[in-house]
Amino acid sequence: MPATGEGGGAITVNRLAEIAKLAGVSAATVSRTLSRPDLVAERTRRRVLNAVEATGFRQNELARSLRQQESRTIGLVVTDLNPFHATLVKGVQDTAERNDLNVILFTSDDSAAREREALSILRSHMPQGLILIPSAHTIQHARLLQGMTVVELDRQSGLDGAHTVQVHNRSGARQAVRHLIAQGHRRIGAIFGQLHVSTAHERHQGFQDALAEAQLPYDGTLVRYGNDLEPSGRAAALELLDVAPAGRPTALFVSNHEMTVGAIIAMRSLGLKLPGDLSLISFDDSRLMLLHEPPISVVAQPTYELGVRACEVLISALSGGDVPQHVRLDAPFIARGSVAPP
Repeated sequence: MPATGEGGGAITVNRLAEIAKLAGVSAATVSRTLSRPDLVAERTRRRVLNAVEATGFRQNELARSLRQQESRTIGLVVTDLNPFHATLVKGVQDTAERNDLNVILFTSDDSAAREREALSILRSHMPQGLILIPSAHTIQHARLLQGMTVVELDRQSGLDGAHTVQVHNRSGARQAVRHLIAQGHRRIGAIFGQLHVSTAHERHQGFQDALAEAQLPYDGTLVRYGNDLEPSGRAAALELLDVAPAGRPTALFVSNHEMTVGAIIAMRSLGLKLPGDLSLISFDDSRLMLLHEPPISVVAQPTYELGVRACEVLISALSGGDVPQHVRLDAPFIARGSVAPP
């Protein structure tokens, strides 16, 4: 139940605005002063507290009300809203609702500026905790995350004290490439995201592991890098495939769903058929992978479960778990019709 001041009435946004106007600051600054005074300059803090007193509200009642509101809200920042991330969001949202929590959602587009803006806005709303798919820039924004319980989902940035929920990226990629090798492929091409992103780095390691186990050389001319989006997958696949057959890989491993879609578009534009002209494996499953003819072999991430576990880890941490939790879920390889001997 919302707290009330001496003159009665719930502590609403309008009440915060009244205090903010009198103090000459934003409503967010009023909230921060009352619930996180250590983050506010002393001069500003005095102005806010003077305004609180002038309006007749009790400081402790206001602070308690804000904490109660905070306890019902968590932040969620994802890099995109493609099918993979939308399913992650659904897992988080459903679990939050079951635990009487509201979710504030932002997308960062892997942009430093957009991520910084999202984190700044979220901090002003004072969510109890945050679930974040980190970008390559997250460490630069560590100051905005100070004092906040953070769960990094899908990727990890190395942020000190953060909890993490991911899949076994390295072993999943290793299984996929082992399957190609077992089918007789020796010229195996690959498309990865940028290696400074943890998922791409780990999947690249798994690719190298499988080659090394089979005593096959790593051929950098058969490897390309994109930005995890469909156009970059298409461009990378065209570079690898739009060559004379003798220089073309006989199989292709693509490290995420969106770039796999781009690779399929590139193959179609070149008139290449699966698996007669090329075998293909995607890291990530989707309806599209099943609807394609033939269906695409995949490393299947438990996408919805990742979102569920991330929210569960956050709730556990907010209940008093001080030691960071690091959860890894299995990502099994599923063989379908897109792979055949060369």
